[in-house]
Amino acid sequence: MTAPLLKALEAYQRFDPPGWVDVHRSFPFWAGLIGIVAGALMLLFGNGRLFRLVAGPLGALVAVLWAPLLAMKLGVAANAREVTIVAAVALAGLGFLFPPGALFFICGVPGGLIAGELVGGSDWALGFFPGLLVSGALGAAAHRFLGAIASSVAGAWLIVLGLLAALSPLGSLSSSLAAQPWGCIIAAALFAIAGAVYQLFVRLSPEERARLADEKRRAKKRREEQKAVEQRWANYSKNKGLDT
Repeated sequence: MTAPLLKALEAYQRFDPPGWVDVHRSFPFWAGLIGIVAGALMLLFGNGRLFRLVAGPLGALVAVLWAPLLAMKLGVAANAREVTIVAAVALAGLGFLFPPGALFFICGVPGGLIAGELVGGSDWALGFFPGLLVSGALGAAAHRFLGAIASSVAGAWLIVLGLLAALSPLGSLSSSLAAQPWGCIIAAALFAIAGAVYQLFVRLSPEERARLADEKRRAKKRREEQKAVEQRWANYSKNKGLDT
């Protein structure tokens, strides 16, 4: 399964909508069901702690897609395979442990490649590294906003691919849907927009949830202190009545 999947993922290195959709053929039926559930979770809760589950694979995917080209541009094409493996493992680990750090490279590498191509020629590196730093820093700073968008896009595409894979035993239905790549992309875009809007404008941010939790803890503590005071006063009044 791994080799066909890696081969299918090469379609994402170029503009190839039918190839993007055909990735579902590399997944078994049960993986499609898991993809649907995981995609729904990403649409609803992806900009919180669950974003780690997106940042890790997304970091690895960026490494697989762009590390060979980056190795060639930097003059280490002979070691492109080793560079890709190391970069994929490193970015996946960084994404799971510290998503803003992974976003630095997820946003920075494409930005640096674009800047390098704009400069071109022997000055490619002079465009790449500033582009990497600027776009990477912007991506890390906007990690909540980008996290909502990235998790929504990833979740929506997982739902589409998962649905196609889950329907694969039916044969004709899955094939007919996959034969309309732009329809699949539009459906995923609508899911992604809905998920991003929910996460950014409806669901409370992690900071707001932490603030509300802190307020609940303080309110509970005040109630306990008030109850303790009332209990002490009741005991005092009772004891005083007994003395008299």
